[in-house]
Formats: sequence, structure tokens, C-alpha cells
Amino acid sequence: MKIGLVIHGPEAVDSGQAKRIIGILSTKGNVTSMIAGTMGKTAVIDSHMENVIDISRSLRPSDCIEECIDTKDVIYLLNHGKNLETGVAFAGMVISHLNRKDEKPIVHIERPGSPDGAVIPWNDLAQKYANTIANELGLSIIVASESQKGTILQTEGKRVIRHLTGVQPGENILVNGIVVGSAISFEVSIITENGYITQIKGGKMKEHGIEKLHNYEHLTPIDLKSAWIKSGRLRSDNFKARTLKTCELSTLGNKEKKKLDRGISAVIVDHAAEKVFDIVPGADVAVTIGDDTTILAADILYRLSIPIIGITDGDSDGVSHRTHIFPGSTVLRLIPNSDDVIGRKILLNVFMDKKTMDFKSLQELKDMIIDQAFDAIKYIKEY
Repeated sequence: MKIGLVIHGPEAVDSGQAKRIIGILSTKGNVTSMIAGTMGKTAVIDSHMENVIDISRSLRPSDCIEECIDTKDVIYLLNHGKNLETGVAFAGMVISHLNRKDEKPIVHIERPGSPDGAVIPWNDLAQKYANTIANELGLSIIVASESQKGTILQTEGKRVIRHLTGVQPGENILVNGIVVGSAISFEVSIITENGYITQIKGGKMKEHGIEKLHNYEHLTPIDLKSAWIKSGRLRSDNFKARTLKTCELSTLGNKEKKKLDRGISAVIVDHAAEKVFDIVPGADVAVTIGDDTTILAADILYRLSIPIIGITDGDSDGVSHRTHIFPGSTVLRLIPNSDDVIGRKILLNVFMDKKTMDFKSLQELKDMIIDQAFDAIKYIKEY
């Protein structure tokens, strides 16, 4: 039997449950495991499981399941949300994106190892598989209601409302990795008009985050149905960071680094840390714009042995866990409210409005960046 296991997020890996479930499923057939999400990939690396769980691609959970529908006999979705309600709502969103949700058995395993862990069969074909895995994991089976099986979106003409679940007051609200506000209620909804966020009901909007999300003056709209939305921290502290050896980087699908006769290849990461695995292949250094982007990108790139030059101004939202920074990195601390301004200057004047550039040396790149930021620099920290 061909089995597909789609894992979402870091917690299922950090807890050891992914390894346990892969072992159980391997007794039943040939298991192909893949993970969705940037933090999930870092968890796989830290757990030494990159040869067991595919981290070479960046696909949404629904895309992973659709692929498995073509090639597998049964599909398992493993998730570990903040609570059962959040996990079921997440799976409901994933299932709602599928075009062929009833063609193959789809079994959802939520929060295994936790008191409220459960197994949910998401179609009739999945029932017998759900019964078996629930018994083996010591979990109860629940049946998702019709409302949970549907999307948690409302559409009213060009107005779209997405309801969040499991939110706690005080938590940050992230859309596509960018903090757009904070919760002031247990019931939070994000509202867009023509693709632009106009209100966060039950929350306080962060205008600067909204600007970043919509790409400033470019006014890029977003699709709330497909957007990655999360509240709270991105990952717990239940892990030990690991740096991949050069020979192990192929598991990420990294292209071989482009080596000049002399020089380096640099990439700029501007408020897009959640896409860093896709952005950095072939790079020798990353220039990161923004406090949270620098914190998160530096931590991820530590695994890939890539140093960063961070542009920060002290306005971190605290979305990340403890951070690891690869030796040879440099962080510029600027005066308040200046990292975005300096970031744009670096993009235009150093990177010539491109995402990647080659430079003679790391020192040349540092000097060029310091020149652009000179009047705004409070201090520079070397790692």
C-alpha cells in the first residue's frame, strides 16, 4: 500500500510524534512523508529527519494532499494546533481547497500525545483507516461537523471575512508571516475589501504591518482564502538548533552555490522570512530588512551556514523563538522607524532593485550598506 503523510508545522516534529507515526505507518506500507511550512522544515532539520521527511519543496498542505491523491492509496494529515478546535479549523480550511476531496481516504491526526488529541476521518473512505490509527495511537475519533468541513470564510461581494480560531487576547496576528495586528478578544476576524485589509474585528491593527503586507505603494492585494494566517508565536522552545553540513544541503533542493573567481552572491530578504528557504538557494549571505525578519531569517539560515547582514531599528513584535545567528553575521541597529527606509535605499542603490547581486567580497557589501545607513546607525554588532 502506498501511504502519503502530510505534516504541517513544527510541533508535530518537535514533540517526536511525527517520528512515532511514521514508524507505525511504515508497518502498513510504503510511506512518503512531506512537510508544509518554513518552521516545519527547520524542525525537520533540527530533528535529523531530512532524509525521512521531504523538505525540498515549498507546497501548501492542500497541494501536498492533491499530489498524494494522484499517487497514494491513503493520505494522512498530521497537525498539532494550539488546541483541538484550532486544529480542526485548520484542517477544514485545507480540505476546502481540495478539488477531489472524496477520491482517496483522508485521515487527520490532530495533537497526538496531548490529552485532547483526536483522529478525524474527512471522508467516508477514511473511516476504517481512522479507526485503526486511532486505536494504535490511543486517540478518540471525532466527526467534523458540516460547518467545520466548510471554509471559515464569508464572502459578501468584494468583501471577504476570515474568522480565526483559538486566538488568545494579546497574541500577535500574522498574515503571510507579517504581524498585522494583535488580538484584544477571543473572537477575531480579518476583513478585506477588494483584497486589502480594512479591519481586524476583535483586534488592533498595526498600520505599518498592513503597509508591509500590501507592499507599500505597490498596493498588492491578498487572497484571504489562501493566505497563511496565524496567531501567537511561530515555534515553541522545544528544540535544539542544528547546522547542516555541506553534503546534507541537497535535501533542501538547494542549487549549488554559484562561485565567482572571487566574490560572493548576496540575496535581500525584505519582510519575507517565511519564504527564506525559497529565496536563499545559491546565496553566500543574506541582507535582512526589519527586526522580526532578521530574527527569524537569521535563525533559519543558521541551519544552512549562511551569515546575515541585518537591518533593525528595535521594533520587534516578538513573534519568534530564541534565535541562532551564524558566525560572520552583522546586525545594524538604526534609529527608530528607519529600517524600512534604509532597506529601500539598500534595495535600490546596492542591489539595483534586484533580489540577488554579486559582490567582490563580504566586506565590500558591508561597506556599501553602512554607507547607505550611515546617518541612521546607532551601533553595529558583529557575530
